[in-house]
Amino acid sequence: MPKLKLIMKRLYVTFIHVFGAGIDKIGVLGWLEARLDRRAFHWLRSLFAIYDVDQMIALGVPWWTYRAIDQVDAFLLERPSAKVFEFGSGASTVWLARRSGSVVSIEHDKNWFDMMQSRICGNPSISLVHIPADNALSLNRLFHSKKEGYIGQSFEKYVNAIRKTGDRYDVIVIDGRARAACLHIAKTSLADGGIIVFDNSKRSRYQTAINVSGLVACAFPGLTPSLPYPDETTLLNDGKAAGNAGTNGN
Repeated sequence: MPKLKLIMKRLYVTFIHVFGAGIDKIGVLGWLEARLDRRAFHWLRSLFAIYDVDQMIALGVPWWTYRAIDQVDAFLLERPSAKVFEFGSGASTVWLARRSGSVVSIEHDKNWFDMMQSRICGNPSISLVHIPADNALSLNRLFHSKKEGYIGQSFEKYVNAIRKTGDRYDVIVIDGRARAACLHIAKTSLADGGIIVFDNSKRSRYQTAINVSGLVACAFPGLTPSLPYPDETTLLNDGKAAGNAGTNGN
């Protein structure tokens, strides 16, 4: 079943890219782009940007739910010098750098890392670091990944990278490998009043990690750029600072 899902996903992405190229020739994408200030049109245009980081950067959105994007945007608007740490790079890296003081983003996939290097164009506020999977399984299953293709590997070095910086962060984004472990470790590096952005949080194994984290969590389900179905992003904080993003769903 997992292999069938992967095949279906690849077929869908290929179809959307081919279809998008076709309707772009007759001006449909341009028509949508002229209306990006309206969310419905923005979402429709973004459907043709699935797994295309250049289009997502151009559309000016990370790959979280729109409701979560709004919350984080408002949070950073009040903290223009915020320090950000990101597990998993992408369009979000560029989006965050435009709204914060600095971004440290770690990436396990070498091909994706190389591609992202050219997209950040030497931006001095972004530190992009390649940390591959460990070649041996950690004795602690928390650092294992359930993602297909990582049997016999783990992500202990990747997860602990945030501790290695010796810094505390206003925003921590968890959108890469071994996310339950990332949450467990990252919360000790969260600055007072900071938030953690946990993407794709409706998955059961992530829900368990969120429930036992000891943090205040608020889920933001709904439309997500480039996805044809609703997803969920959860924001977490330590509950000590009033007015934090993620303390309510309004």
